[in-house]
Amino acid sequence: MALRHPHAGRPGSGRPVHTPPELRGRGFAGAVTAAVSAAVRSSGAQEVVLFTDLANATGNALHQRVGCRAVEDHVGLEFDAGEAADHGM
Repeated sequence: MALRHPHAGRPGSGRPVHTPPELRGRGFAGAVTAAVSAAVRSSGAQEVVLFTDLANATGNALHQRVGCRAVEDHVGLEFDAGEAADHGM
């Protein structure tokens, strides 16, 4: 299962791919990731952005197998409004 996010002039993105545990190891996620990436490119996006946690060795290996390369790392932070106020933010 995967979700293709519309690109609206920005790089296209493939959203999370999930394979139920009992179906893993059969190439489904790789086929879906490759198909979604191709669909995003054929819709006019010049780039496809995929995110995988650095700790997810399987996801990172899959992205490399379908032709992706690591470009940069990102960190997502969330702040609780009350906590931020406690620290003068």
